[in-house]
Amino acid sequence: MTAFRSLFFNILFYLNLVLFLVVGSPLLFGPRRWAIRALQLWATTSVWLLKVICGTGMEVRGLQHIPKGPLLVAGKHQSFWETFAILPLLDDPCMVLKRELTFIPLFGWFGLKFRMIAVERDAGPQALRRMMKRAKEEIAAGRQIVIMPEGTRRAPGDPPNYKPGAAALYGALDVPCVPFGLNAGIYWPRRKFLRKPGTIILEFCPAIPPGLPRAEFQKRLEVAIESSSNRLLAEAKQN
Repeated sequence: MTAFRSLFFNILFYLNLVLFLVVGSPLLFGPRRWAIRALQLWATTSVWLLKVICGTGMEVRGLQHIPKGPLLVAGKHQSFWETFAILPLLDDPCMVLKRELTFIPLFGWFGLKFRMIAVERDAGPQALRRMMKRAKEEIAAGRQIVIMPEGTRRAPGDPPNYKPGAAALYGALDVPCVPFGLNAGIYWPRRKFLRKPGTIILEFCPAIPPGLPRAEFQKRLEVAIESSSNRLLAEAKQN
């Protein structure tokens, strides 16, 4: 039954995405804010489909830790789920994503419309400089930059592997950073089509104030994300 529901959900999930891209294509020519609100509506619909079809709910903790205005949001990356589920929780989200995604017809065009930050991960220091330049532009517009510091998805319980991107942004932007942990990889495993019933928990941690030395920030970020994610993983195993 789980396999059947997962297959049905995956079909509807991608049909819903195609519907958004095609029917919403006129948004490419309207204000960016309209397109962002449509994106958040798509994400909300996808979260609802996951709950109705697969029995996979969503719980959000720590919303009180998100200050108003521009900030950096950095968290655990275990699945595709968090890349869309977090969007409705922020006022004007700006995702850091792989540059290759912008080459996909319609999807990539919308990525440009949303003014997401595309990163060429193999370009080294040059890519970091371009990312910071773009991030400063979006922070000046009052947006929330969302980055997954490990870059690629990690299975629940895997040893962390943090890249320098989040710390570089923190040092350049002079805004608070809100870490988040989650347990999404239990219910939406990476590289698998199964969607398991249960409750995915996303937890925002207290904001890290701007201006800390980079090494101290990196340590505080990793401790916050890993402590939260490990605790949520243990909590899920008990249920």
